[in-house]
Amino acid sequence: MPSQSPSSSTVPPPPSRDDVVAALRAAGCVFAEDEAEMIFSAAVAPRDVAAMTERRAAGLPLELVVGWAEFHGRRIIVEPGVFVPRRRTEFLVDQALAQAPAARVVVDLCCGSGAVGAALAAALGAVELHAADIDPAAVRCARRNIAALGGQVHTGDLFTALPDGLRGRVGILAANVPYVPSDEIGLLPAEARDHEPLVALDGGADGLDVLRRVAAEAPGWLAPGGCLLVETGSRQAPAAVAAFTAAGLRTRLAASDEGHAHVVIGAAPS
Repeated sequence: MPSQSPSSSTVPPPPSRDDVVAALRAAGCVFAEDEAEMIFSAAVAPRDVAAMTERRAAGLPLELVVGWAEFHGRRIIVEPGVFVPRRRTEFLVDQALAQAPAARVVVDLCCGSGAVGAALAAALGAVELHAADIDPAAVRCARRNIAALGGQVHTGDLFTALPDGLRGRVGILAANVPYVPSDEIGLLPAEARDHEPLVALDGGADGLDVLRRVAAEAPGWLAPGGCLLVETGSRQAPAAVAAFTAAGLRTRLAASDEGHAHVVIGAAPS
């Protein structure tokens, strides 16, 4: 029986950085060099690089490929089926910190991975942190991100998930609600449309169904002078402001041209 040649049993070498960059660029990744660096840094072993590159080239969001997202200076764990935190939402965190720098009770509603709550708690120090989401997958992921900060995560539909003892005590209520109009879901990038839960994206006919519910109930949960902050789209901002005002909140709109972010801020009477 002829002996096997050495080359036929040799495991192929892992791809080089140039190989990974070329594969990502061919797949249409605009920031191929940066993404390649993240893949190499996240790979447990060199042999993992090829598989991770293939998943990314096939359209899986980079954050799900590497297992985390950078958000407000923190590494946030993300898992399949959970909404990936957007960098523009850091603007909401900054606005909350500016509005209520002495807040001691923080609620992250529609929390997804828990990124907003984790960022707020890390910046504020010793706070009572609660997060809630209707999606059990998001709740499991959020627990991994806020457990070290002493936070609690609850499962349920908006305020029904929260402990009743929070009524009238919340200093910062951040709600990163879904705000894409239903008939525009199909226009989203494939990374969001194909890999993120519909419940985290679809905001109803005009994108404001969940926002209106949150605004209507928030005053009963806010402490005197406490604030509600919700991200929304530029087209929806006037209607979102009107919903906050109708709920009795002192309302203003903050916008970041650089981050393409719009945040409606409503403060309860002092």
